[in-house]
Amino acid sequence: MSERIVIATADDHAYGQLQEMLGEAAGDAFAEDRCCSLSETVASVRRGGMDALLLDLDLPGSQGVATLQHMRSMDPMLPIILICSPAQQPLARQVLGQSVQGYILKGNGIGYLLAQMLHDCIGQGLLRLELQRAQVSLDFVDDAVIGTDIRGGVDYINSAAEVMTGWQREEAMGQPITQVMRLVEGSRDGSNPLGLVQQDSWPRGGRSKASMVRRDGARMDIEESVAPIHGGHGRISGAVVVFQDVTEARRMSYLAQHDALTRLPNRVLLNDRIAQAIGLAQRNGNSTALLFLDLDNFKRINDSLGHAGGDQLLREVAQRLSDSVRGSDTVSRNGGDEFVVLLAEARSLQDAGIAAQKILAALAEPYRIDQQDVQVTTSIGISVYPADAIDADTLMKNADTAMYCAKQAGRNNFQFFRHDMNQQALERQCIERDFSRAHQRNQLRLYFQPRIDLATGTIIGAEALLRWRHPTRGLLLPECFLKHAEDSGLIVPIGRWALHEACLQFRRWQMLDSRLTSMAVKLSSTELCQPDFVSCVDAILKQTGLPPSSLQFDIHEVTLIQDVVTSGTTLQQLSALGVQLALVDFGLGSSSLHTLLALPFDVLKINRVSVQAMGCRSGQESIAGALIALGKRLGCQMVAAGVETLEQCVLLQVEGCSQATGFLFGPGMPARQFSRLLKAKTIATEAVQA
Repeated sequence: MSERIVIATADDHAYGQLQEMLGEAAGDAFAEDRCCSLSETVASVRRGGMDALLLDLDLPGSQGVATLQHMRSMDPMLPIILICSPAQQPLARQVLGQSVQGYILKGNGIGYLLAQMLHDCIGQGLLRLELQRAQVSLDFVDDAVIGTDIRGGVDYINSAAEVMTGWQREEAMGQPITQVMRLVEGSRDGSNPLGLVQQDSWPRGGRSKASMVRRDGARMDIEESVAPIHGGHGRISGAVVVFQDVTEARRMSYLAQHDALTRLPNRVLLNDRIAQAIGLAQRNGNSTALLFLDLDNFKRINDSLGHAGGDQLLREVAQRLSDSVRGSDTVSRNGGDEFVVLLAEARSLQDAGIAAQKILAALAEPYRIDQQDVQVTTSIGISVYPADAIDADTLMKNADTAMYCAKQAGRNNFQFFRHDMNQQALERQCIERDFSRAHQRNQLRLYFQPRIDLATGTIIGAEALLRWRHPTRGLLLPECFLKHAEDSGLIVPIGRWALHEACLQFRRWQMLDSRLTSMAVKLSSTELCQPDFVSCVDAILKQTGLPPSSLQFDIHEVTLIQDVVTSGTTLQQLSALGVQLALVDFGLGSSSLHTLLALPFDVLKINRVSVQAMGCRSGQESIAGALIALGKRLGCQMVAAGVETLEQCVLLQVEGCSQATGFLFGPGMPARQFSRLLKAKTIATEAVQA
């Protein structure tokens, strides 16, 4: 297809000469049209469709440079070649490269030079048009694009790159790209992209991650690719960098794999780490251990501290866990108060046990939360690859099962998984499922165990004991369901029901026997932390008519040591109400004396272990006597628990203990049976006086 050339000249001789020159030099490569005046030429340019304009400076109406500027304003991309006389050559040189792409002198008969000039001008015009279109397109893409020249100076920057770098186009042009696109040291092997594309080893079309510092100093994560720009003869004449902001994408990726509160890996990232650890263990013939942790009584602590305090505690637990393991291990938060530790290279069970013991010790140290000391312990289950499981899901499930066994074993310990635990776990799940409906189905019962006055053998009180009459399993003791009741929060409504029933029943017995002075009810940590607990107790006492002094709450020391301040406030309010407070298992706790001095206890219950050591000549028979003496000095009433023999009964009287419970006087029994025991009035007396 011929390229359309417009020859704007009124000189017939010049026009004919130009036609002849182009025909001889280029054949039919060009199709020439003629304009004989400025107005005709202007109209032709406005219509468009021409590939180049040969403009005679002597064209009638022409005003020299002003005419050229007018033509250029109508079509900035149109190639223009001037036809001038030798006298006009200085003007042609003046505008060369600005308004025009070349000029020829009238009478110059070198036609092939004119044809070559036209081809070059038309080609450059098309190239400029393509570049303009490309720049317009690049200004509308989301990716940032920066081009450099052979010296590494910026010769192009699109709108997205202006925004991301903070450099305006006018300021960036000519600046070194290392100044406009300033990367953090180490982000890529070379800071100048021009140097990169000249390396034979540089992967063409590859993408890499880097960190860039914007002009305002803000840091941005980017993903970039670098490519060379080739000039004549295939030589590199510059480079182009295409990059995009991945800061948000990287943040979202991080959040998808990490816990927002503790910044620890979450279950998603943990599963990937477990898969990697199993693969490594398979190749090397090693073991991998998974430790599943659950904080003991965290719900109660969280309710006491509030959510902000609970969150702070979880963050500190996470930090202690991270400090307790190796850098190659993974600490993950599984959700709530559950954590998982992956020991990627546990060479033996002993390694896992040592790690678990270290964690138990680290977490047991007091925490300072909101100006108060808080203690929290944890239960740990351990599952080992390949002995216990060969896949991540089973490994996790088995560690979880072992953790529940650690809870059942008394908390604050670790247990290795055993395959018989699965059956135990299944039974536990069935019991937990049934227990969630036990209260609604009226399956819970209160049993009562007599408390006697050792001096007279008279029944002076009772201890309320919770039992569950399961439809198929029979009568179940609290150890079968109490932990689930506390963890699930069911202990709160059940505890209030039990308290109301115990107070109501004991008041009925008091109406028949004035010697009955004390009804003991066990109090859990969850109940103690309820904000309305004291008002609820007051309401129940008023509803049942039981005097506050006849109600005794039995409290284990472990219930108190995790949050003495909050517990102490509630106990002080109960004491002000007139309720009696008893510390259970006195002598077993590590800080009983400190707890005694800090809290308003009226009664100390000597633990069963110390009572049963009396009379057995094991070297520990004096412990109960020492505890009794200490309690009396503190002004507390002493009650011995778990009395089973007459010898123990006699020794307790000798040491000065005033009251006791135990199988010697009667086990826990239904209210009807307890009523018959009260009427007999002889069983306890005979046991004491035997």
